[in-house]
Amino acid sequence: MSGELGRLYGVGLGPGDPELVTVKAARLLGAADVIAYHSARHGRSIARSVALPYLRGDQIEEPLIYPVTTETTDHPGGYQGALDDFYVECAARLAAHLDAGRDVVVLCEGDPLFYGSYMHMHKRLAHRYPTEVVPGVTSVSGASAVLGRPLVERDETLTVLPGTLPADVLAERLAAADSAAVLKLGRTFEKVRTALAEAGRLDDAWYVERATTEKQRIEPLAEVDPATVPYFSLALLPSPLTPATGRATESRTARTGTEAGTEAGTGASAATGTEAGGEGRGEVVVVGLGPAGRPWLTPEAQDALAAVDELVGYGPYLDRVPPNPRQRRHPTDNRVEAERAAHALELAAAGSRVAVVSSGDPGVFAMASAVLEAAAEPRFADVAVRVVPGLTAAQAVASRAGAPLGHDYCVLSLSDLLKPWEVVAERISAAAKADLVLAIYNPASRSRTWQVAAARDLLLEHRAPDTPVVIGRDVGGSGESVRVVELAALDPAEIDMRCLLIVGSSTTRVADRGGRPVVYTPRRYPA
Repeated sequence: MSGELGRLYGVGLGPGDPELVTVKAARLLGAADVIAYHSARHGRSIARSVALPYLRGDQIEEPLIYPVTTETTDHPGGYQGALDDFYVECAARLAAHLDAGRDVVVLCEGDPLFYGSYMHMHKRLAHRYPTEVVPGVTSVSGASAVLGRPLVERDETLTVLPGTLPADVLAERLAAADSAAVLKLGRTFEKVRTALAEAGRLDDAWYVERATTEKQRIEPLAEVDPATVPYFSLALLPSPLTPATGRATESRTARTGTEAGTEAGTGASAATGTEAGGEGRGEVVVVGLGPAGRPWLTPEAQDALAAVDELVGYGPYLDRVPPNPRQRRHPTDNRVEAERAAHALELAAAGSRVAVVSSGDPGVFAMASAVLEAAAEPRFADVAVRVVPGLTAAQAVASRAGAPLGHDYCVLSLSDLLKPWEVVAERISAAAKADLVLAIYNPASRSRTWQVAAARDLLLEHRAPDTPVVIGRDVGGSGESVRVVELAALDPAEIDMRCLLIVGSSTTRVADRGGRPVVYTPRRYPA
């Protein structure tokens, strides 16, 4: 590395159509080392979806996920205090890349300095690093284009207003405007409509949603149902000098969930989510990665992984987290849970934000218990620990098979490494006698090959031989397979550590749908 600082780019992506991304923006998107983008806690990003055709696919991504959107917060500084702390933390993450000589592109819908989320990074970083802002087509220009109406002509003036202004201020300014655009609708829509009516301009106003995209919608504003209005929309009063001659584009009313990070100023959208915990440094967050791959990763887990300084975990699980050179990794063997937990807590005690990763859910036969047990030591009393849940292997296998966990069920592990086999056997018999569906983890390994047969025989003492058993292997991975067999025909030779078994109850049924078996357990229990 040359020691030179990286360059910060605030890149405007336009109103939504990827073909409206400028040539310069497209070049920078393909060349940057790091791509950063804001989103709400659901993890989706309009900006990233617009930029996606121009990304290489191997770039470092920094999702900047808002801790709050429209919900309340117990932050001592209130809503603005929570956002201010968030922007400081995001700026520090991007600064780590810039200090290392990596160029960073911050994505922004519309224009970066027109109600754009990028401006909060610009304020905190532009005086420290080489910076360039790449302008983009604004949402106002996009709305005018799809409506087919000029914004202003000759000596007219254009007034741009945020819908968050007080109603009386909106009405006063709309009454005096030649042409106007009101942004930040969503929850403010009814107030904006009332202001337009009081200004005598409601009949001239148009509603434009997601302009230039396949989901755009154009309607006279007076006809719009407030309950259908997302944040990514605006009200437009076009130039009165050019009368309406018909719409340039048909209205599209297909709807999707509201996404954050539009030309929003604060970046807050109509989306909601749980507030982020552990806002300070020196924290351990135990993160569930789900059974396999990014599609199984929750937005909360993605947020937690993006924000930390260090990652700790079993090597193959760490490999599932995309590499980020800003973060340090500490891979370990699978049999050193206590040491791994203590190491993570020691790193946090020294001031680091640490993620301990687990496959599936960290609280199900995984690292959450180990970390909390170690955290009970007096030396870790001041280290914050929180747990971020993940989709479990049992849920993943059940979803592929149908709904075998539709009624009461129990979850147990066949491994006798951490508890005697006598305890395992007793619990199998108790669950079978209670007529519970069983989700069985860790059925076999290279050193444990006899427990599957023993468990099958114990179950057959209380279950019919034709009880359905779901064998899920590597669900979500490249080697995924899901089969249904009868309990009496369960062959231990076909089971390994990558399998999870779901053994049905007396009410579990198998139905043929489209040539494949579907397993379900009815929610009603026979009288």
